Amino acid sequence: MLAAEKISVVIPCFNADKYIEAAIRSVLAQEWPQLEIVVVDDGSSDNSSKLVRDKFPEVVLLRQANQGVAVARNNGISHAKGDWIAFLDADDIWLPGKLHAQWATLKATPAARMTYTAWQVWSGLEPTPSPECLAALLNDADETDRWSGATGWVYSQLLLDCVVWTSTVLAHRTVFKEVGQFDPTLRIGEDYDLWLRASRVTQILRVPRPYALYRMHSASITKSVPEKNYRNLVVDRALARWGYVAPDGSYARKADVASAMAKSWSDFAGAHLDAGNLALAQQAGLQALRADWRHVNGWKVLLKTAVRLSQKQKK
Repeated sequence: MLAAEKISVVIPCFNADKYIEAAIRSVLAQEWPQLEIVVVDDGSSDNSSKLVRDKFPEVVLLRQANQGVAVARNNGISHAKGDWIAFLDADDIWLPGKLHAQWATLKATPAARMTYTAWQVWSGLEPTPSPECLAALLNDADETDRWSGATGWVYSQLLLDCVVWTSTVLAHRTVFKEVGQFDPTLRIGEDYDLWLRASRVTQILRVPRPYALYRMHSASITKSVPEKNYRNLVVDRALARWGYVAPDGSYARKADVASAMAKSWSDFAGAHLDAGNLALAQQAGLQALRADWRHVNGWKVLLKTAVRLSQKQKK
């Protein structure tokens, strides 16, 4: 199964004409012998599709009405011809050697059907980093200890945090046939939900070296505050189905999961407090303390909300 099989790279794209070329070129630079790139334009109003069509005629270009990243990725998976599927967001970048490093990791554990890599956050606005910037970002990339993380049967670790970043994932297509694809009903956390499901049927191996850049820019940050705590929703759904124990017998401590969920609620409360949604902030702060009454940030956000509500009543 681990000969040089064909890899299909699915790139969802929405108004990314400034970055999509750099993303595609970073895939081509992998020099993988059998490579397919599938770009799914999710209803862009810019020149993304034209740029891909004109500059990369070898790329499979799919266009759909705007339906969100989950539907776009699912569309790409359905059209992909490769036995292995990788993902890359249109404004992110792979670094040279990524696919070969992941393939070597899979060869060392042939039963595994999914791998991901470490990554580095990059705040650049230019399409690609300068050589100097790249060297600065990765000057300690070979320090394995720094870049180590959850690997193997990672379900219990995933209950505490979504440690898998989608733009680094490489998975065999049988994983999606077995556990399904991205859930389009989840506006946020659709990837977290899928990796939890995948962690029930395969080891997920981590390459402890950064092989991708996560571009942090204003357009990549959700401007609207989510109406639901999707992280809590995803984890609750997993716990209801599988509990705390991974397929290999490892488990997450209930207290640790509760603490992680309390943090998700206090973060959610803080976002709504900043947005002026005081009633929702108060409710979320209480949820944080229901999850773990010792959670300090839950108490802090409740206190801040109470002060704001008091000030509002006095006006």
